[in-house]
Amino acid sequence: MGLFGSFFSKFSRSKASIEDLDEFRRVLIESDLGVNTADEIIELVRKEKGENLESAVISQIKSSLFQGPREISLSWGSLTTILIVGVNGTGKTTSAAKLANLYKSQGRKVLLVAADTFRAAAVEQLKTWGDRIGVDVVSGKENSDPAAICFDGASRAQSENFDLLIIDTAGRLHTKSNLMDELGKVRRVVEKVTPINEVLFVLDGTTGQNGIAQAKTFSESVALSGLIVTKVDGSTKGGIALATERSLGIPLKFVGTGEGIGDIRPFDPDTYIADLLS
Repeated sequence: MGLFGSFFSKFSRSKASIEDLDEFRRVLIESDLGVNTADEIIELVRKEKGENLESAVISQIKSSLFQGPREISLSWGSLTTILIVGVNGTGKTTSAAKLANLYKSQGRKVLLVAADTFRAAAVEQLKTWGDRIGVDVVSGKENSDPAAICFDGASRAQSENFDLLIIDTAGRLHTKSNLMDELGKVRRVVEKVTPINEVLFVLDGTTGQNGIAQAKTFSESVALSGLIVTKVDGSTKGGIALATERSLGIPLKFVGTGEGIGDIRPFDPDTYIADLLS
């Protein structure tokens, strides 16, 4: 029945007691929706009739989210550049490959850049994905300058008329200022060759409230334009994605739903909230 379905069912039959409200609030907070959203939903439970509660909760959550467009603006005839950023272990490299596969399937000419030069496994992983989906990957020697690899990739994408350039950057601890400064350098170097159209932060759906702090620090360094939430597969609570969007005003753009190359979809608020609630 999902995280909250049993509560909606119970509240539709009888008035919520103080104990019920306390328990429901605890479940809401544990789902990583955030304290503000939890308190707003509890207030709705106090006011709404049971049969209208679920739709009222959905409307309340939607109203707190980003209200602008979520699509990545792609154009034929000019290069679109996407920078993929995030902390270690969130699924950045796989997300980069998934996006490459998605856009290649739409007829785009895609180039990947393996800029995580400090982790050989990440470079090899992206190369393996590139071979599987038929997308070229630009890489360099281990521990080489990530900005230089990105410059080479951007230059090739421009000269060979690629439609889409997707750069997988190194995973960084958001608390390490030197690493965040390096990420800023990557952006500046790429922009000497071509504008960066999107900076997408990969958010682990299991990370909890720390995800908001992570995204905030990254946005201060490289001006995030969107979020990708990963590891949302039915066992994940997933509320942190909505809480992060609400807190930072940065739109969720994609949802990673599994390990397969095709397990990514554009974020749809109605579907995501429905899955989360029931």
